[in-house]
This record gives sequence, C-alpha cells and structure tokens, in this order.
Amino acid sequence: MAKILIVDDDPDFVKLTQRILRTKGYETMVASSGKQALEMMRKDKPDLVLLDIMMAYILDGLDVSREMAQDPQLKDVPVIMVTSLTGARAQAALPTDEFIPVDEWIHKPIDPDQLLARVEAALKKSS
Repeated sequence: MAKILIVDDDPDFVKLTQRILRTKGYETMVASSGKQALEMMRKDKPDLVLLDIMMAYILDGLDVSREMAQDPQLKDVPVIMVTSLTGARAQAALPTDEFIPVDEWIHKPIDPDQLLARVEAALKKSS
C-alpha cells in the first residue's frame, strides 16, 4: 500500500489523519517541520505528501513544495496542501503572482471521506 508523509506541527491533526489513512491500509510517516520533512523524503521517498501550509512560519509548506518541485528525486511526488486559511485571510497570505507546485488543496477541519477521496485520486493520477 502507498506510503504517505504527513507534515504538520499539530499533533492532534496528525493523530486523526493517521487514523483515517490507516483505516484504508496506508502506511504513514510524520514530520513536524518543513526541514524535517525534506530530510525524511530524501531518505525514504513517500508516495504522497500531506503538507500543512503554516508551520514554523506562515508559508513553510509552500517553501517545501517549491523545494520538492526543484528536486529531481522528489518532483514527481504528489502534494496535497492542507490549510486552515480560508477566504480573505487565505488570499492575503498566499502569493498570487506565482505558480504553487501542489496537486490538491484541502481545508481544515478535514472531512475523512473527502481526505480519502483526494488521496486516492492523487495517487491514481501519479501512477
């Protein structure tokens, strides 16, 4: 089954997401920062990354996705960006003049069925 890296600094979100993914047999790995995630991915490449946009600093997740897109070993790994930013807050925080290298966006709180559907679609698309 596919290996999914969950990158988020919220331990409650990580536990819940792991539980949801494991019900469908997915293997999970966890990183609590962008730096840790990149180190882990380079040692043990995941099949998909669930990446929180806001961790150590407001756009930490965007920086990780950009670095992945430039890394020949990681550029093909699908990324689902997870965010609690919505509406005007999101528009103000996100850059509007550049490409953001992610495959999907999902908002917190996450609906388990929606999460699983997006994960399955991203994995199918990448294979």
